[in-house]
Amino acid sequence: MNDVSPPDRRARLLAVGAAAVTVVLWASAFVSIRSAGEAYSPGALALGRLLAGALVLGTVCLVRREGWPPRAAWPGIVISGVLWFGLYGVALNWGEQQVDAGTAALVVNIGPLLIALLGARLLGDPMPPRLLAGMAVSFAGAVTVGLSMSGEGGSSVLGVVLCLLAAVTYAGGVVAQKPALGRASALQVTTYGCLVGVAGCLPFAGELVHEAARAPVSATLNMVYLGVFPLALAFTTWAYALARTTASRMGATTYAVPALVVLMSWLALGEVPGLLTLAGGALCLAGVAVSRSRPRTARVVAARPRPEQTRESA
Repeated sequence: MNDVSPPDRRARLLAVGAAAVTVVLWASAFVSIRSAGEAYSPGALALGRLLAGALVLGTVCLVRREGWPPRAAWPGIVISGVLWFGLYGVALNWGEQQVDAGTAALVVNIGPLLIALLGARLLGDPMPPRLLAGMAVSFAGAVTVGLSMSGEGGSSVLGVVLCLLAAVTYAGGVVAQKPALGRASALQVTTYGCLVGVAGCLPFAGELVHEAARAPVSATLNMVYLGVFPLALAFTTWAYALARTTASRMGATTYAVPALVVLMSWLALGEVPGLLTLAGGALCLAGVAVSRSRPRTARVVAARPRPEQTRESA
């Protein structure tokens, strides 16, 4: 007997597909940030990326006639816009200029753990043993990847603090976004959150104009790419998937990002990973698989016909 009905299975597959698109595009962002960050300062890069994303998202909203989100969704939209779309981008861009890639990966990857803790405390998210076990395995993988990459660019207390701030704002933004998605569409929450981020980053407008006039075309194209794909598209697919699962489970899914970054850096930049890095990436993926799996008992319960189905068949 099938575990779930066809509509339920289709919805689940769409959510999984949306999450997969998100992590692939977010992983690609690290490769693009490396190029764009050589010509743009942290605040200017964050604002340029947000402007590109807002242009795409706003156009799609107008074409689809989405309208304004309901009033009840605005607190979550504003908080996530300030924390995740605004502060997170600036802090991460700045932090990665102060510490090596391995240290940045180590510190930022406490974000999913913070999401799980905040989700359980503020949203009442369940914390099943498989989720906890999967997150532990993935975090161990992220630590392994980070240690294997550390020492390539130096480190500083300021850089560690900035990466920690990025992790905290990321977690807070995700948890704030979750209730808003129960009241507005994924596109509305993403679009207006992005616009809030733009408003917060407007003080960097002068830097953006000045640096854009002198930046190489490749850096500017990477900034635009960051806004169109890892932001506009990936944040929308993230919101779509988040609306259909818990914040904790979605946070655990992002542990696939370090493994994909290793693979993309290998293919796009010719950075051949060592055995320790590959082992850490494998652990990240294995942990995500565990955290996304369901226990056998849950599958059996899902497969049982509901009472009303039994009465109808009788």
